[in-house]
Amino acid sequence: MSAEYATFGLAPAMRAGGVLANGDYQVHRDFVDFIVDGRPLLFQLSDLDAVSPLASDVPPAIFTAQVRSLLLEAAAPLPGGRYVIYGCPDCEDLACGAVTALIDKDGDDYIWRDFAWQTDEHADLQLNGYHGIGPFRFRATEYRAALGSLLDRDSEAPRRRVLLIGARVALLAKLAAALRTIGIGAEITHEVSGVAADELRTYGAVAFGRGIGEEQRAAVRRAFADAGVEVAYVDGLAPIVPLLVAQIEHALDRSPAEQRRLTRLVAADGEAGVEVTSPCRVRLTTYRVDRLYRTHAHEVFDGVLEAGRHRIALDAKAVKGESYVVARTSGSVLVEAVALR
Repeated sequence: MSAEYATFGLAPAMRAGGVLANGDYQVHRDFVDFIVDGRPLLFQLSDLDAVSPLASDVPPAIFTAQVRSLLLEAAAPLPGGRYVIYGCPDCEDLACGAVTALIDKDGDDYIWRDFAWQTDEHADLQLNGYHGIGPFRFRATEYRAALGSLLDRDSEAPRRRVLLIGARVALLAKLAAALRTIGIGAEITHEVSGVAADELRTYGAVAFGRGIGEEQRAAVRRAFADAGVEVAYVDGLAPIVPLLVAQIEHALDRSPAEQRRLTRLVAADGEAGVEVTSPCRVRLTTYRVDRLYRTHAHEVFDGVLEAGRHRIALDAKAVKGESYVVARTSGSVLVEAVALR
């Protein structure tokens, strides 16, 4: 086993929720990811839609138990001393598959090794081992400090509520319903004057409809500023629910920009430009509203891209008039208006 040390850290991450082009919903999950040698460990698993066991929506007692387990202060949850590193974002069933590893100590050092894909109580390292990942040796002081900081997580809890302000009540109701379906709280209002600061602190974003003027927007921003609350502000691009959900998901992304997989999206001259920092599955969808206010969605691309910049052709029929492109990976979303010549 290598005696070289790897650095260990933690960072906020999310499994991006959304309304997909086929009408399906993908649930939003906030979690804490493991940062090994400055990069999310999840990025070494090229096409995995998963979350760590340190998810923000698990009960506090279970969250604490997960942290203490990773600190080896509790028994391993799986036979053979194996621990779940990443699991299904929609349930806790091992049958869906999970990335597991052995965690043990060598003196004061913590060792993560023998990574494997596991679907039942016993891992088959020959058949399902991740032979190119690990082992990782972490210094105890760094490892314990990072995980120990999670035991007091009240100040770090993500604010998964969004305030919707717009003129089209029916659209706002549909948007709120879609957000709640994927696990994001949403309320509709016309103003926030007189709202208690403690209430404003529960919101992570404010989304404005296109019919809201600058004076009303400024009043909302002023109310949050007076309450000492920082939120993300979203200017709705078009009255298209999946598009607005994607904008809000991007606004709620708390992961450090330098540790995101999807870092760039442009759309012009009949093509989309996408940049990813590690191999991953990318889905591109175009949206537009026709003259009868009907929404048209078209899935442009769904496949695994290698790290780097990529150019993907857009169907001319799908991006005529006012059109938008949504790029999505399991952990992030970007939205861009299609630039017309």
